[in-house]
Amino acid sequence: MSASAFGRALRNWRKRRRLSQLGLSAEAGVSQRHLSFLETGKARPSREMVVHLATVLDVPLRERNTLLVSAGYAPLYPETGLDEPAMAQVRHVLEFLLRSHEPYPAIVVDRRWDVVMANEAAGRLTAVLVVAATDSAGSAVNMMRLALHPEGLRRVTVNWPEVATTIMDRLRREAAERPTDEALQAMLAEAESYPDVATLPRKLAVSGDDLLVPIHYRTDGVELRLFGTIATLGAAYDVTVEELRLETFFPADAASEAELRRLAG
Repeated sequence: MSASAFGRALRNWRKRRRLSQLGLSAEAGVSQRHLSFLETGKARPSREMVVHLATVLDVPLRERNTLLVSAGYAPLYPETGLDEPAMAQVRHVLEFLLRSHEPYPAIVVDRRWDVVMANEAAGRLTAVLVVAATDSAGSAVNMMRLALHPEGLRRVTVNWPEVATTIMDRLRREAAERPTDEALQAMLAEAESYPDVATLPRKLAVSGDDLLVPIHYRTDGVELRLFGTIATLGAAYDVTVEELRLETFFPADAASEAELRRLAG
């Protein structure tokens, strides 16, 4: 790919971060003239400059690799499978966090929202809820599909419109942050194809707006009110690690806590 492809990508990321050339120049310590030349393709960036600008613009690692390729360089950040030996320490940390959250559910999802790890509490809760709501849209356990598909948890989620609005807001933001991630874009397109999803209202972009996500589940035998939090691993230098999310669920009232402890009994 040519330097002009990098220039277009750089301009898109600058605008996505709501920065002028002058603003980015000040933050990156690079002259506005040079930034202009980079964006128009009149100058070719060094590998170090690509990484520096991507860091200043807080570009995700997968997209940083794409920027490097657009400028004519090889990708810098590895993407290591979670089951590979090099990821043993990461798996150990995640397993510890999952166990420590018992008897409350906790899962680890990848960039496609596929569940890659889960604690026993999550398995127990899924066994109870999926009796009434089966993930019939696919064999892999995908949290977006499970929550949004009409044959999924939607059937047992009392406040589904509220929950779905929050989930779709998160999915759209992630897709906007990773425009070249075909798997994530496909997940967004699939979710928006489900009945009533595309017409859900957009949430206001308020910082921390989805820290606490109320979810009200009800089946013939179980009623639970939970809220969830999402955490990422800090200082990641591997694409896989950066894109993993630890989602933990907590009881929202005493009755729900008692029910979770009963299920663990």
